[in-house]
Amino acid sequence: MLLVLDIGNSNLVFGLYNAADWHAIWREETITQRSAEEYAFAIKNHCFEEGIDLKAIQKIVMSSVVPDLTPVLRQTFIGLLDIEPLVLNTELIQRLPVHVQRPHEIGADLVANAIAGYALAGEACIIVDFGTALTFTTVGKGGEILGVAITPGLKTAIKSLFAHTAQLPEVPLQVPTSAIGKNTTHAIQAGILLGYEGLVKHLLAHIQTDLAMPCKLYATGGLVEALPALHTVFDAIVPTLTLDGLRLVAEHFSKPLES
Repeated sequence: MLLVLDIGNSNLVFGLYNAADWHAIWREETITQRSAEEYAFAIKNHCFEEGIDLKAIQKIVMSSVVPDLTPVLRQTFIGLLDIEPLVLNTELIQRLPVHVQRPHEIGADLVANAIAGYALAGEACIIVDFGTALTFTTVGKGGEILGVAITPGLKTAIKSLFAHTAQLPEVPLQVPTSAIGKNTTHAIQAGILLGYEGLVKHLLAHIQTDLAMPCKLYATGGLVEALPALHTVFDAIVPTLTLDGLRLVAEHFSKPLES
């Protein structure tokens, strides 16, 4: 069994993969103050609840955009399972069958998205990840990463308003029925959620024009469900895309695990 971990700015996403299927996927809040032992306790609890024997885990692969947590989770896995995790870092990115112009700058999660997106498409594709940041990763017809566009994610935009304005509250991610706000909450929802619908469509159109070739469009990330009107824009919504990319990285650097 393979354990996959994507360490993001808001959440840690864990996945357990075996026999060509995801057996369990769960999220933990990203807390940099947590110790390796505390994360180990959380992992043991999840595995117990899912009826999974920790001894069945043979390999671990992880990506991280939170440098302070990378060594903590590495120590978690060594202490809990006596397994050295495969960490998708700059050195490994340079050894993958993808071309990245600046491998020391790109997030490992975006590389994982590109690998999984291209494996799914078999041609050029654009992957939109609705997370803490809203990212657009463009992959060429040969699987090379051509570039990325980044904008603040939905929650980040709302929290920024809440943090930097004295009278604007933090509001739920709920699409309003009208773009004409009738109260403060409605006004923020109209501006952010309906505004982001336009942002995504416009930026995708711009990228497709610049790419100038047929491509597939994929969406992933925990906040994609907040904008249901965008779902028809994409060829597929793939919640496990980042985990799938990390799984493919693990398979690239070792023989596939036996079922």
